[in-house]
Amino acid sequence: MRAGAQPLARPLGAALKAAKKAKTAAAHGQIRDLQQALEAAVGLADQATVTARDLRQGWGFDVSAWFSSGDYAKELLAAAAEAGVQALESDDRILCFPAIVQVSAADAAVVVDKEKDRRVRPSVVVAHLAALQQRPPNFRAEAFIETLASAYDLVVASKRLRAGAPAKLVDVHKVLTLLPGAARDYTPQEFARDLYLLDQKGVVDTKDGRRMSLPASALTRGGGVLTTVARSGQTKVYAGIAFTERAK
Repeated sequence: MRAGAQPLARPLGAALKAAKKAKTAAAHGQIRDLQQALEAAVGLADQATVTARDLRQGWGFDVSAWFSSGDYAKELLAAAAEAGVQALESDDRILCFPAIVQVSAADAAVVVDKEKDRRVRPSVVVAHLAALQQRPPNFRAEAFIETLASAYDLVVASKRLRAGAPAKLVDVHKVLTLLPGAARDYTPQEFARDLYLLDQKGVVDTKDGRRMSLPASALTRGGGVLTTVARSGQTKVYAGIAFTERAK
């Protein structure tokens, strides 16, 4: 991709240089230099036009197939592994703490945490992901745990569970995304990532005096687990959540 544009860059660069010489010659009234620079610029521009047409005709790369076939995602994961950046694929998304990447075949772009980016060269995307890992995540743990507690209470009531009983996190996510389009705007991968961030923050107490726990062993066997990637690159699985009264 990059090498293919080099033959075009050379005559274009030379034509621009000749145009600048023509501008300088015209400003100083250097007639002969002006004529020579204009002739050079025309010749180089013609050369660039021919080169551009040849490149366009020879461009046989099927970009849409590259994205939609999954080959691009494989190249991106391979580039991440080569650069020592931990990433894994989960439900058509690539998880690379703390970012979530989605490949958009329709736009020939990648969407990193909901921001579309048309710079799709795998090495460039990986460098961007590595830079994101160096920044502290913008995450409000105290507000998130209060939202979780409210959603948990709704699940407990709807499922007729006893107070403090473990509830499935997939059910909590459904409550959080009841509004139309909300499930698209807040995916299970994002939910799992936020749970991990909360877990890392160590915030477990709510304002109403309850303590959160994230039990897994009794719920993972039933399926419906949430998966994310930890800071270390290891897979982290979440299944259940409970809020119980703190001991006095």
